Formats: sequence, structure tokens, C-alpha cells
Amino acid sequence: MALIVQKFGGTSVGNPERIKNVAGTVIKEKLAGNQVVVVVSAMSGQTDQLIGLCRQISDNPSKREMDMMVSTGEQVTIALLAMALIDQGHDAISYNGWQVGIRTTAEYSKAKILDIDTKLMRESLAAGKIIVVAGFQGIDMKNNITTLGRGGSDTTAVAVAAALKADRCDIYTDVDGVYTADPRIVPDARRLDRISHDEMLELASMGSKVLHDRSVIFAMKYNVPLRVVSSFAEGPGTLIVKESADMEDVLISGIAKKDNEVRVNIAGIPDKPGVASTIFKQLADANINVNMIVQSVGKEGHSQISFTVINTDLDEAKKVMAKLQTELGAESVTYDADIAIVSVVGVGMKVYAGIAAAVFDELAKNSINLEMISTSEIKISVVIRKADAEKTVQALHKRFFLQA
Repeated sequence: MALIVQKFGGTSVGNPERIKNVAGTVIKEKLAGNQVVVVVSAMSGQTDQLIGLCRQISDNPSKREMDMMVSTGEQVTIALLAMALIDQGHDAISYNGWQVGIRTTAEYSKAKILDIDTKLMRESLAAGKIIVVAGFQGIDMKNNITTLGRGGSDTTAVAVAAALKADRCDIYTDVDGVYTADPRIVPDARRLDRISHDEMLELASMGSKVLHDRSVIFAMKYNVPLRVVSSFAEGPGTLIVKESADMEDVLISGIAKKDNEVRVNIAGIPDKPGVASTIFKQLADANINVNMIVQSVGKEGHSQISFTVINTDLDEAKKVMAKLQTELGAESVTYDADIAIVSVVGVGMKVYAGIAAAVFDELAKNSINLEMISTSEIKISVVIRKADAEKTVQALHKRFFLQA
């Protein structure tokens, strides 16, 4: 008997008929002789509706109360799915995150999972029940309900799988696996049979919407076998596994686009040690994640630093930067939301030279100006104009895949 964790996203449970179909998928796994834990998101669009209600009450709603509000979306779904399973003759029970002991930090709307008490889930599994758990939510050390941020149900599923030492975690979504690019942008994109944890993490963090990046981190840390499959069609999906030597034979695994970032530029700051530390420490203290960073060469005792943040952190970032402008005596702080980040990812970069040259050559051929560059061992990212984002993904995909 295997223990399988299944996760179904908002589209998969978007209406009662789809919830009944999900129940059929869950039952199939149960009838195969396995124990099953199901993690679900809110029904498609429901979280946005709940946020909209909050915004109608207040322009700046309490973050604690926002988490209390939006966490109810998953409570609706778990109850409906448990009803569907019971109606089809299977013993099932639904639990909110706090009921199964998902403890988190106290960062409302972006909490991180600290621990999961598996006692109740193990008792329910031993009793032969199918467990349905609310994704996206937990409880902090003061018993306040918290949420994990968008895509948090993926993280819940992998964390539950890790805590229970599950044999596999299947992420069911509206696509049948991980593709070399978003098929909506590149119709010729290819489904990958497998991809390494490192590559999937880079793609997820740089805009691929198949998996939440924190879920991949959990899978890496706790060696959770992870699979992305479709809720709507049979198929093998994509396995996300540890890197193996033969993966380096593949030059590039995927191309991702991220267009929800804002570039922040602080100019005329003192060109001396400690300034960058001051800037990024205060951003970190405000719980603002920074993506790409570029510092100019100092001139006449001054320099400038550009970096990108996700647009949902912009209001907080502006507060921090206003304080820093005064503190550092900076000439100006400017913001540019009309940008996108396109990333080329592949473990083959470790052993093959010339990939950066190929990226920049393709951008030049298509008259696309790059404004910032960031690299890692397996990734090259460029900041471009948002209007050029889809064109860039298509051009790079053609360069690395269709001409291969």
C-alpha cells in the first residue's frame, strides 16, 4: 500500500461538475489500494472575489483579517469534495490547515510553513478515510490563521507529502506537464518527460505558472517524488527528479516569462562600502523579496543601484525607498512597471559554452533591447520592455528548440 498526496488547483475544482470529476480521480487511486491525501485550492476566481470584497470595505484592509477572509475559499472546496467522495460511497473527511497542524510564521499573506503535526492525518488514514486538506493556509504560533501567498496550495501539498513521508506527490493542473515554454505563447512548445529540481525551481521562480517555487524547494529538501499531470486528460505528465548526469546532454530545458515585476532605481547614492547593505537590509526587514540587482560603476563619488521586486510588494517598497532616499541623501528614486523578465534555463549550461552569446545574438536579430542581465550556473535572465516579452520567448524558443 502506497501513500499518495494529490493536489488539485482552482481550475480543476472550478465548479461542482469538475469537483465530481476530481472525486473520480481520487477514488481511482484509492481503489488501486493506496492511502490518499488530497490538497485543494479555492474554486477558480473565488480568491479574487474575496479580495474584491475586502477592497470594497477598505483601501488598506488589515492583513490579518484579509487572511481570515481569503482562507475561506479553500474551506468551501474541501467540504464539497468530501461530500462528493462520500456520495460516491467512500469514507472521506475534510480538514482546514489549522486542524491538521500546519504551523507557519506570522507573515500574513506570505507565511512560511514551519512544521506539520501529522497525528490527526495518520489516525484518519489508519481508519481508512480519504483526507481532504485545505491548501494555501495554516496557523501561526498565536493561533492566527495565515495564508501562504498565491500558489501556496502547491507548497501545502508537497509539505504534507514530506511530513507524511508519502511515496509520491501528484500535482494536478490544467496542463499535462511541464513544457519548454508556455504553450499559449509558443504553440510548438514540447512537454518534458522529466526535469531536474534545480531547473524546475529556476523556471518556477522566473514565471512558469505550473508549480509554485516554494513547493519545489520542499521537494528538493525532503526528496519528495513529484509529478505534474493534467486534471482533464490521461497521460504520464512530467516527473521532477534529482539531477542526473545525462540531463546535461540537453542544452536548454525551458524558457519562462515574468511580467509582474517592477524595476526600482535609486540614483546618486554615496559610492562607499555599506550602502548596498543598508538598502537591502531594510527591504529584507520589510519582508520584500528582491530579484535582479545591478549596481553601476561609481563616478565622482556616487553610483546607482537598480533592482526588481514583485508588483504586489511595490507599496511597501515605496515606503522603504522614501526613507532610504532621505537617509542616504539619494538624488532620486524611480519605478518602472513596464518591464518583463525572460529567462533561459538548463543544466546543460554547466558544460556547454556559448549559450549567453546565443541569447544576446537572438535578441539583437529581433531588435530587442536588454536592460538588465542576471545569470546563475543554469540560468540567464534579461530585463526587457513588457511589450517585447512574448516576442522574446518565441524567438528564443525557436533558436534553442526548433533549430536544434
